[in-house]
Amino acid sequence: MAMLATADKFYRARIMKRRDVSGDLWVIRADPGGEYRFEPGQYATLGVVTPEKHHERAYSIASAPHEKFLEFFIELVPHGEVTPKLYPFQVGDEITLRKAAKGRFTLDTSSGRTNHLLLATVTGVAPFVSFVRSLYHREQNAGSAGSNRLFLIDGASRSRELGYREELARIADDVPWLTYVPTISRPWEDSNWNGETGRVDDLVRKYADSWGLTPENTVAYLCGHPTMIENTKGILKRRGWQKDAMREEVYFIPGRLAAAS
Repeated sequence: MAMLATADKFYRARIMKRRDVSGDLWVIRADPGGEYRFEPGQYATLGVVTPEKHHERAYSIASAPHEKFLEFFIELVPHGEVTPKLYPFQVGDEITLRKAAKGRFTLDTSSGRTNHLLLATVTGVAPFVSFVRSLYHREQNAGSAGSNRLFLIDGASRSRELGYREELARIADDVPWLTYVPTISRPWEDSNWNGETGRVDDLVRKYADSWGLTPENTVAYLCGHPTMIENTKGILKRRGWQKDAMREEVYFIPGRLAAAS
């Protein structure tokens, strides 16, 4: 940590658990090393210190505020600045954590729209996991999750890349306010898959209609690959969604500190 010019802005977070989802996807849980406040949907800035430089990137937080750890779903970007350095880290290793969470990709509770259409690709599901865990915790402790209803389409190429499928499916089976649809776009590589197939942007019309979601009653949230986000934004705009009813968190844009690499 000697390289940190402003160490007062950082915690020394320690990895408590690692779960490998596939060859280039993994989940880590970290002890933040101090009090860490955030809203579901926000991101944390993690860093790896090397002799040459302090490398940092932002990652959406998958855990909920009531949990004592921070959880992140990370994809290895081979030529990224941070993930190739972070990938070898195991339980007990330390990373840096900026003390302030950031981001406005949070649940809209002020517009009067109580339906929330959540559209994700791979690691883009992370902020939605935080939404779900937070509402589920509220329901378990207060007896109600409020008036919010979540409709989540979770896309990946293959089923093994759906890092939270079992947890989300279990909660969806347990509560009336969460509807969860996992989908894969390469079913020919996944012979045991018997669920939905197709890209998220291929399915959004079908499910928005079947769920009765309209621009008047629904806020759309798009998180993950920029191509999915651009395609889906176009679809939603043509169906009447305006800018104030859509939120986005784009991953993998070089040079941008937005839950990236």
